[in-house]
Parts: sequence; structure tokens; C-alpha cells
Amino acid sequence: MGTLTVDLGDRSYPIHVTSDLPAERVASEARRVREGFGSTEGAPVLLVSDTNVGPLYADDVVSALEAQGFRVVTHTIEAGEPSKSLETVSTLIDLALDSGLGRRDLIVALGGGVVGDIAGFTAAILHRGIALIQVPTTLLAQVDSAVGGKTGVNHPKGKNLVGAFWQPDAVVASHAVLATLPERERRCGLAEAIKHGFISDAALVDRFAQDGEAFARLEREPTMRLVEDCCRIKASIVAADERESGRRAVLNFGHTLGHAYERLLGYGELTHGEAVSLGMVHAARVSERVGSAAPGLAARVVEVLAAAGLPVDTDAPSLPPMAELLEAARSDKKADGDTVRFVVLEEVGRSLIRGLTWDELSDALAA
Repeated sequence: MGTLTVDLGDRSYPIHVTSDLPAERVASEARRVREGFGSTEGAPVLLVSDTNVGPLYADDVVSALEAQGFRVVTHTIEAGEPSKSLETVSTLIDLALDSGLGRRDLIVALGGGVVGDIAGFTAAILHRGIALIQVPTTLLAQVDSAVGGKTGVNHPKGKNLVGAFWQPDAVVASHAVLATLPERERRCGLAEAIKHGFISDAALVDRFAQDGEAFARLEREPTMRLVEDCCRIKASIVAADERESGRRAVLNFGHTLGHAYERLLGYGELTHGEAVSLGMVHAARVSERVGSAAPGLAARVVEVLAAAGLPVDTDAPSLPPMAELLEAARSDKKADGDTVRFVVLEEVGRSLIRGLTWDELSDALAA
């Protein structure tokens, strides 16, 4: 097991990457967090999970928390992107208040990115912020969304438009829980992992070429190393720019158009990773066409993503036309009136943020 730290001064927190099931580590972290305020005996904890993960792992986590003296309240949301709504958050707030959670208590998020976003946003706004432990159970959440403090829900006008920055007090990433992950969700997580390599670590991209089959099977040692490496990259970026006023925006590589695909096709039609894969293909082409990268970069990006089983055909008949995609992207958080902060690559492993007008982006995509 490895432990990394997201260095945010007095708000720093550990990321535990373990081969074991998460229950005992979650309970010990919950005790550490709660004892900063007082005894755990009878202290309420809200455990949030979903209909996929809860039946598999929630009972063990509840038992471990109860053994530490906590009184556990559980809530299971319907699995899937449609649950990322203000209505779900309102339900959680009602339950938390009815169950007596106060400012010294905590929420545990046991699930993938949807559960982490919902539980995290609830923790951010309940009593103006209470403690949170993230227990990501998908590869995507382990390599990306559980780290860094972005929380939120979707809105009809776009993805993650309602949210807050709220850092967890600990992250527990268990390789053991990935054994039940469907193949499509494995590929979804690989998309975000590959993204980390594209923006910051060429050697990581090379490892996908060498160890692609091992990653696809989620073999223990390569996968745990992958999770640690991605968390290390993200932790470094977040420590330098917690609230995305500058460099942190490179983590959005592929996301401007990826989010647009999700909005137009309906959340869940494409997985987040599949949508981001298509967005990275577009972004790599834009990188060449605006002169940030030399010719050949886009072909390399397509090669790596296709080898991981991710979609790369942006002309597929099931996808929306470019005009609709760009119109949907205008409501993205990275848009600012007539311009957009668009993440491009200089080469594999080096990224930068370009301010482009929508006309410039449209021309680059049409070239």
C-alpha cells in the first residue's frame, strides 16, 4: 500500500492506495477525523452509496464504522449520471439533518464519481461544510474525480454547473473493489488515466503501449502503480492551483467537447471516459491546427486511445454534428463569453491553456 499527500497546508489530506477492501481503513480515517472534535461514541456518520456498489461493500463499511463507535446512517442512490441533481442533494441534506449530523460530523462517499460528486457537494454546503471521506470504487474516481475537491451536480444547461470546491479529509482507493467493475467502466477510467499522461507524463503514455493488456485486466501491481501515479500528478497540480485559477485547468484536457457530447446525447449514453476520449481526439487536432503541436501528435493520441478500446471516430453517424457540439460547449464552465480556455498539447506529456475565440476553435475543428 502507498500513501500520498495532497499538500494544502492545514487542509492537507492522505490518499491511501491499498490492495485490501476499504472498510478498516475507512473506519480508522473516520475515527482520526472525528477525534479532532471529540469522541466517536454515538457520533453520526452519513454513508452514501449507490445501487451498484452498496449491496457489495456497504455492510462491511458500516460494521467497521460501528466497531469504532459511530452511529451509521446509510442512503443508497440510484446508480448513474441522472442521480447527479439538486433533488438528490436535497434528499441527502434532509436525511442528514433528521439524523442529527452536526458541524463536527462527517459523510462517507462509497462509490464512483457520481456518488463522490453528490456526497461531496452535500458535505460542502451542509452546515457550511462538514468532513468528508472519499472511497472511490471505480478506476475513473480513483485516478481522478475523488482527488482535488471538485464536487457538484448537473444542470439541464450543462455538466457540473452547480457545485463547490470542497476537499476531502481522506481518500481510500482500494484495488480490491475494482474486481467487480464492468469492462466498459474499466475503459472509462483508463481514459482519464491516459489523459494524465497526455498532459503531464509521456512515460506514463508509453506504459500504456507496453502494459495495455495488464491495465485492461486491472492487474493488481500495474493498476495500483497507475492509480498512485495519476494521484501524484493531480495532487501536485491541485496543491499549486487548488481553485483552478490557472494551471489546474490542464486537467480539463478533452473535457470541453467531452462534456458537450454528454449533454447532447444524454448523460449516460456515453460514459464520461468515452466522451472525454472523443474530446481528446478533437483537442489533439486543434493542438496541431493552432500551431501548438507538430503534425503527428493527433495520430499518436488516436493510436493510444484506440489501443485502450476507447472511441476515436469523431465522424461516427451516432454522434452530433460539429455545429451542435460547439453550441453545447458554449455553456461549459471553461467558456467565457466569446472565448474559451481550451487545453492543448505541445507534445505528449506537455500541455498548455490557450485562449481561443469560438470562431477560432470552430475553424480549427473544421480544418
